[in-house]
Amino acid sequence: MKTTYVLTMALAGAFLTYASVSETNTVRKTTATNISTPAGKWVKLFDGKSLTGWHGYNKGDKKVGNWIVEDGSLICLGAAAHDTGGDLATDKDYDNFELEWEWKLGKGGNSGVMYHVVEQAKYKGPYETGPEYQLIDDIGFPSKLEEWQKTGADYAMNLTNNSQKVLKPIGEWNSSRIVFNKGHVEHWLNGKKIVEFQAWTSDWEKKKKEGKWKDYPDYGSAKTGKIVFQDHAAKAWFKNIRIRELK
Repeated sequence: MKTTYVLTMALAGAFLTYASVSETNTVRKTTATNISTPAGKWVKLFDGKSLTGWHGYNKGDKKVGNWIVEDGSLICLGAAAHDTGGDLATDKDYDNFELEWEWKLGKGGNSGVMYHVVEQAKYKGPYETGPEYQLIDDIGFPSKLEEWQKTGADYAMNLTNNSQKVLKPIGEWNSSRIVFNKGHVEHWLNGKKIVEFQAWTSDWEKKKKEGKWKDYPDYGSAKTGKIVFQDHAAKAWFKNIRIRELK
């Protein structure tokens, strides 16, 4: 009887130890991903058939002429000259989110994905308010690119970790992801995290005030806004665009 009791207590202790270790590992895993708040369900931003849920930036209900849907892809025709309002915005605003999409460019192509974009008549373009995940032909762009201009960068603010960056050749599909969680930001490219930073810190403010955005006081300040796909006068393809909100 005593032997059975001792064995039972030993097994119970082992179980508690295992449970404690398992719980600790779970917490560490959650912390490592920097997403400590519950995530909602994935929602398609693009249905593969239409521009439902989208509109031209600052153009209200006006017909969008420079974006089309073809073979399940959202295609920017590059018909609008840069800064003339060819960008495509979501109807809905987002604050904390995880956004995924696939994309490809033509030779020498240039585009980008912005978030927390504010629509008001006083803004000429979404770049005045929204941080951008840069998309560009790193190799074949017709002029020299700075590191802050290359694919995956937090445009003109945070550079990519090139040791993790794998960019597929022009004409092939890449996959990208942005995570924004209460100021913590991650950029992913083809399954690798290539940018990570914290918005609104003193370091972030310094970069903003000393760099390209010094004359744009509202850049990056909004904590909610539109998702915007850029028309930078170049053809670009997008598909499998989806988002889930983080609470």
